[in-house]
Amino acid sequence: MTTFYTDSQKALQQLFESSSLAARMETTIALAEFSNEHRAFIESRDMFFLATVDELGFPSCSYKGGEPGFVRVLNSTTLTFPLYDGNGMFMSAGNLESSGKTGLLFIDFETPQRLRVRGDATVHKSGPLLASYPGAQLAIELTLDHVWQNCPRYVHKMTPSQASPYVPDHNGESELALWKRIEGIQDVLSESDQQRANRAGLISPEEYARKVAAGEIV
Repeated sequence: MTTFYTDSQKALQQLFESSSLAARMETTIALAEFSNEHRAFIESRDMFFLATVDELGFPSCSYKGGEPGFVRVLNSTTLTFPLYDGNGMFMSAGNLESSGKTGLLFIDFETPQRLRVRGDATVHKSGPLLASYPGAQLAIELTLDHVWQNCPRYVHKMTPSQASPYVPDHNGESELALWKRIEGIQDVLSESDQQRANRAGLISPEEYARKVAAGEIV
């Protein structure tokens, strides 16, 4: 056995008599390089879940969406993805800055299938990688530790109906986030966002809540 499993994970494997199964999983499906099949699956996805851990040890899980291909597998041990404009908290990016340890979960809800990736991330605040993602605030480069495919039996089968209009286009342009039109937060927005919000029309917190509850994202 290698360091793929922690002592706590091994203890539970022993408790539930799955140590041999876990060892077999490690040697057969936990790979240190991306295959061509991994690359094709990852680059076909328009979303994934990003897991990070902060300096206090608290984990955070974030949904990341974009156009298919926004996550790129550059070679057998490297992938990249953009971080677009968010809520200004920079929780995922800050966590990656502090530790770099991260996990990604890619899901195909239609087939279904799922793929897990873990590795060490570097945050790019400038340079050619960031420039290659129009509209991104930051770009992330991940060096692979392991990639493995999980059984999809608990993945609910769903069909996407509409892509998000907020994903930046090829020129880096995107719709203004609905929450940035709320009246009470205009004083903490950038000047350009304030101008865009005024052009689009300000809304009350109550109106924002109603629109979100009704699924009116634009």
